[in-house]
Amino acid sequence: MCQPGESKLETAMHVPEGIDTQCPFCSVQCKMTVHAGEETLAGVVRAVHRAEGKPNAASQGRLCVKGMNAHQHALHAERLLRPLMRKAGRLVPVTWKEALDAVADSFSSTLSAQGPDAIGIYGGGSLTNETAYLLGKFARVAVGTRYIDYNGRFCMSAAASASSKVFGIDRGLTCRLADIPLAQCIVLAGTNIAECQPTLMPYFHQAKENGAYIIVIDPRATPTAAIADLHVQIRPGTDATLANAMMKVMVDEGLVNEDFIRKRTNGYEQLLTHLNRMDFSESAARCGIEPEVIRQAARAFGTVDTGIVFTARGVEQHTDGHMAVRAFMNLVLATGKIGREGCGYGTITGQGNGQGGREHGQKADQLPGYRSIENKADRDYVASVWGIKPNRLPGKGVSAYEMMELVHQGEIQTLFVMGSNPVVSSPNARMVEEGLKKLNLLVVADMFLTETAQMADIVLPVTSHLENTGTMTNLEGRVLLREAARSAPGEARDDWRILCQIAVRLDKVGYFTYKDAEHIFEELRLASRGGLADYYGITYTRLRHEGGVYWPCPSPDEAGTDVMFRESFALPHQKGVFTVVESRSAGEHTSEDYPLVLTNGRVLAHYLTGVQTRRSSSLTAREIENFVEIHPRTAQRWHIRDGEWVEITSPRGSFTVRSRIKPHIREDTIFVPMHWGGVQNVNRATRPDLDPFCRMPGFKTAAVRIRPLHLSTVANSADPNEWSWL
Repeated sequence: MCQPGESKLETAMHVPEGIDTQCPFCSVQCKMTVHAGEETLAGVVRAVHRAEGKPNAASQGRLCVKGMNAHQHALHAERLLRPLMRKAGRLVPVTWKEALDAVADSFSSTLSAQGPDAIGIYGGGSLTNETAYLLGKFARVAVGTRYIDYNGRFCMSAAASASSKVFGIDRGLTCRLADIPLAQCIVLAGTNIAECQPTLMPYFHQAKENGAYIIVIDPRATPTAAIADLHVQIRPGTDATLANAMMKVMVDEGLVNEDFIRKRTNGYEQLLTHLNRMDFSESAARCGIEPEVIRQAARAFGTVDTGIVFTARGVEQHTDGHMAVRAFMNLVLATGKIGREGCGYGTITGQGNGQGGREHGQKADQLPGYRSIENKADRDYVASVWGIKPNRLPGKGVSAYEMMELVHQGEIQTLFVMGSNPVVSSPNARMVEEGLKKLNLLVVADMFLTETAQMADIVLPVTSHLENTGTMTNLEGRVLLREAARSAPGEARDDWRILCQIAVRLDKVGYFTYKDAEHIFEELRLASRGGLADYYGITYTRLRHEGGVYWPCPSPDEAGTDVMFRESFALPHQKGVFTVVESRSAGEHTSEDYPLVLTNGRVLAHYLTGVQTRRSSSLTAREIENFVEIHPRTAQRWHIRDGEWVEITSPRGSFTVRSRIKPHIREDTIFVPMHWGGVQNVNRATRPDLDPFCRMPGFKTAAVRIRPLHLSTVANSADPNEWSWL
C-alpha cells in the first residue's frame, strides 16, 4: 500500500538500457550494469530488469544476491516522491518550499531560544563522501551544533579507534584484497563474510587452494565457518581473552618475530609481564573452548611467514570492543605480519561507505581528512578552508547512542536524520522511540517512510544510488566514483542539495554554493589535504580513468597507498604499539532470570534495518520475517518447538520472533538478525552500555530469557498494529 506522497510508479520507474552503477549495500561496493527489458505475462506487458557484475578490482565482476536485486528498491512503488509534513496528526504531501521553509523556521527559532546545541544531526554510513562531508560542515557552519554523529558508530568505531592507537591511522584494511590469496594463515574473528560480503569469498577459496590455513572465531557455525580448517566456537564477549591466550602460546613457544618487535614496535616488555601473570587454562575456560584449540590456532598463525587477521562486528560490538581489537593487533605485531604482501590487519567494514563516512566529519570528534576537532592546528586548517574563524567551530559532541539519550532527556529538542533509521538500529530501542516522541521537531531525509520517518514531523524524499552521483570508499580504502544513471523520480532531490537549500534559508548561502557533487569533492580534497585520510591527489577525472584510487593519496601524481606501513607506522615515533589487554568477559552476566546470551548479526538477503532490502521482492522472499537460532538441547530445556513464535526478554525489553532450532550454535547462546523493526526488533533487548574508548554499544551480549508465545497472546496484544506483518 502506498504511503502519502507516493504513487504507483510505472514507466517512470524504468531505467534506460544498460546503465552502469554501483551496489549501494556492503563495503565491497561492486560495480554492475543494469539491463532493462520487457516480458509478457497473461497478456500484460511489464518491465523487467537484470543486473550483471562489471569488472572491477574489488569484486572482480562478481555480484551477490543483494547486488543482483539492488535496483528493485530504487524502482519500488513506495519511493517517497514529494515532501511530507505532519498536519492534524497525519503526514501529508506539501511543496518543497513549504517543507524547507518549515525546517529553517524551526531551526532558527530553536537557535534563538535554546542555542545550537539544542539541535542534533544524525547521519549514515551509506551516504556518499560528498554528503558525509557536507553534513559535517552543515552541522558546524550552518547550524553551529556540536551534536553530530552517525550510525557508523555502531559499525567500525571499535576497530577505527584501535587502529588509530596501535598503527596511527584508521583504514579498514592495511593491505589489499589481492593479498588474501598470498596469506598462509587467515584469522576471521567475528566476521561472517559468506553472508555479509559474499563477493569476497573467492579470495579465501583461492587462499585455501594455495594452502592457507583458515581460522574462524564465532559462536555459530556460519557459512563462513564452513571453509575453516579450525572453527573456534567462542563464548560471546570473550574475544580479548582468546587473543591474549593465543599471544601467550606464541610467546611461550618462541613463535614471535623478535627482529620486527625490536625495530618496529613499542610496549612489548609490558605485554610480556602481563602474559606471564595469565592463567592459560582459566582463559580457555572463560572462552568456553578447549585449551588445545587455542594452541592449535596460535601455532597455525605463529609458524607461517604470511598471514592476515580480520575482525568485524562479532569482536567489535562489545563494551570492550576497542581493547579486544587491540588484543588481536598484538598477534599481527608480534609476528611481524604487516606492511608487506600477504600480511596485515583488516576490519571488515559493514556499511557501503562506513570507511569514507567517518573520515570527513560525520563523527562527533572528527573534521575532514580524519582530523581531530580538538586539535588546534586541525581546527585552524579546516576553518581556513571553510572561510570561518576557528572559534566558530563547535567542540566535540557525543556518540550516536548518547545523542539519543540527550534527546530523551530533552537537551536535544530538534533532530535532523539523514540516511539512517535509529528507531530500529539503536540499542535500547524503546528508549529511543520515547525520546523521539518528545522532540519539538524531527526531520528525516530518506527514500522510504522508515520506522523513524513514520514518527517525523517533516519527511524529505532523497535520490537513490541510481540517481545520485558521488564517491564511496570501500573496505580496503579504495575511493570509487558512482555516477547518476537516471533522473530522479517525482520530486526527490539529492541529499546534498537539500542541505544546501536549508543552509541558504539559515543565511549561510556563501558557504554552500555548490553546483554539483564534483564541486563538493574538490573542496573535500582541499579540506583533507595533509590529514591522515588525505584525498587531495584523487580527482573525478582519475577515478573515471583508473576505476578507483587508494587513500592516502597526497598528490595527483601519486598512485595512492595500497599496502600500509611498509616502512613505518603513522605515530610520532613511527612504531606500532603493543597493548596490555585485561582478560575478562564483556558480556552481561547471566542469571536465573536471564540465563541465555543473546547475540545478533546479519543474514545474506538483508542489509542494516531492512528498509531497502525489504522493498525487493526477490530478497524479501528469501527471509520474510525475523527468527531466533537456538540449539536443540536449549530449545528442549525451554519447551520450544521448531517454527513457533517465541518471546525473548532482557532487562531492557522484549521482542517476538519465530524459532529455528539449529545445532550449529552454542547451547548457552541464541542468535537473532538485526534487520527488522517493530515487535521483531532485536534492539528492544540489546544493551546500551558503551565502550569507554569508542562509545560502541554492547550489542552482542545481552542476558535474556526465552519462552514460547502462542497466537492467543497475539490476539490480546495491546497494540495490534505491531502485528500487521503476521
